[in-house]
Order: sequence, then C-alpha cells, then structure tokens
Amino acid sequence: MTTDDIVRRRPETGGDQRLAISNAIVGLYREYYGKGPTRAKTYVHDDIVLTVLWGGIVPIERTLAEDGRSEVIHDLRRAFQDAKRDAFIGVVEKLTGRKVTAFMSRFDPYGDVSVEFFLLD
Repeated sequence: MTTDDIVRRRPETGGDQRLAISNAIVGLYREYYGKGPTRAKTYVHDDIVLTVLWGGIVPIERTLAEDGRSEVIHDLRRAFQDAKRDAFIGVVEKLTGRKVTAFMSRFDPYGDVSVEFFLLD
C-alpha cells in the first residue's frame, strides 16, 4: 500500500483534515502491525500536529508489559517508527500541505496509548 492509497484527497476543512490524519495514521498501524488502534484523535494547532491513538497493543507486547519488560516494547516501537518514519511523515505532509520538520512517537504499554507528534515548517 502506498501513501496515495492511504491518503485519498486533501481535506477541505480543519475537522476533515484532523479526521483524515487520524484515519491515515490508523491505516499505517493496521498495515504494518496487522492491527490498528481502536480510537484516534488528531489535534492541529499552528505548527503542531498531535495524534493520540488508543488501543492496538499486540499480544506479544501485552505479555512483555505484564512481565515488566516495557523497555523491550519501547525499543521495538522506536525501531518501527525509525523504519517507517517516511510513511508517517508523508501522510501528514500530504494532508496538511506543509513540510514536517520533526517527528516523534511514544507508546505507553500500560495505558495502551500511543502519541504521534509532528512539527510543521
């Protein structure tokens, strides 16, 4: 699947844009993890795009978290984000029409919440 497959068109309004970003990020998770978050919300303010994703922890991550091995989960998720950085940045750039200058990602395995942060030019 390409970025164009995930991002169909550039939204007309802010609400449409936030929803499109949320859907695109969830789509990337589904494609690459085989399972996506159950809920997502995107906030856009000035030069900041922040997407919060709830749900989506995979069974192996849950097992590791229950065993107190959250550092392994964080290492895996960071490696994934590094590997797929261009895909995440690409959907946000396409949907906002602006260049992403910074991208950061965090995951809390105990709360089953992820945050994707994008700083726009």
